[in-house]
Amino acid sequence: MKRKADLEQSLGGSNGSRTPNRDAPEPSAAKKTRILIVEDEPAMVAGLRDNFEYEGYDVISAADGIEGLDRALADEPDLVVLDVMMPRLSGLDVCKQLKTRKPALPIIMLTARGQEIDKVVGLELGADDYVTKPFSIRELMARVKAVLRRASPQAPTAEVYRFSDVEVNVRSNEVLRAGQPVELSAKEFALLAYFVAHPVETLSRDRLLDAVWGYENYPNTRTVDTHIVHLRQKLEPNPEEPRFILTVHGSGYKFVG
Repeated sequence: MKRKADLEQSLGGSNGSRTPNRDAPEPSAAKKTRILIVEDEPAMVAGLRDNFEYEGYDVISAADGIEGLDRALADEPDLVVLDVMMPRLSGLDVCKQLKTRKPALPIIMLTARGQEIDKVVGLELGADDYVTKPFSIRELMARVKAVLRRASPQAPTAEVYRFSDVEVNVRSNEVLRAGQPVELSAKEFALLAYFVAHPVETLSRDRLLDAVWGYENYPNTRTVDTHIVHLRQKLEPNPEEPRFILTVHGSGYKFVG
C-alpha cells in the first residue's frame, strides 16, 4: 500500500497543489495532447490531473490495470503514465500488452519500490521512461515532455535501409529478412533504426541508452546488451559470430551492414 507521505511528496507538496509555471501553454483550438493516468490512489490521480491540466494536457484516468488497458486501446491517448503496482492487472503486464498491440504508444512507469529489477524489467518490456516515488512534479513534467518529443514523428533521412537479406522500413516500422517479416519489440526496432542511421560509428552503451531509452547515465547497461543479443538472434546469419552488429571491446557497438 502506498504511504500518504509518499503521495504528498510525489506531487511536490503536502496539499498536492500544482506547481506554478509561467511557461504553461495558452489554451488553443488545436487538439490537446491526451495523457492517460493509470493509478489506483485517488489522491495521486487528483494531483496529477490538476498539474497536467494546468500544463494544457487533456487527461483521462483508470483505477486498475484492466481498465487502464481498455482505455489505452479505446481512447487513443498520446502518452500513458502507468503505476507498476495496480489491482487486477499489474502495470508491467499492462505495459507488455500495450507494447505488443500499440508499440508506438509512449509509456512512463511509476514505481514506489525503488528496486533496479523493476526498472530493468519495465524498460525491457518497452517502457519509454520511469519515475521512482516520491518524485517532484517538475521532474515528471520534464520527463513527459522529453518522451513526447522523442515520440513525435520525424522525417527519416532514408525510409528503407538494406543490408544482406534484411530490409528495414523506418516509416512503417517493419523489418523483413529474406522477404519474411521479422518480429521486433518497439525498443529492438528503435535500437536497430539508430544503428542503421549511424553506420560504421562506434556507439557507447550510454549513448545508445540516451538515444533509445532516454537516459544519459542509466544505472545498468545490461539492457543494451540484452537487446543486442535479441537483434543478433533475429538478423545475423550466425549470432555467435556477428557480421553486422559488432562488439567494440571497451567502447560499445558498431553497425557495419
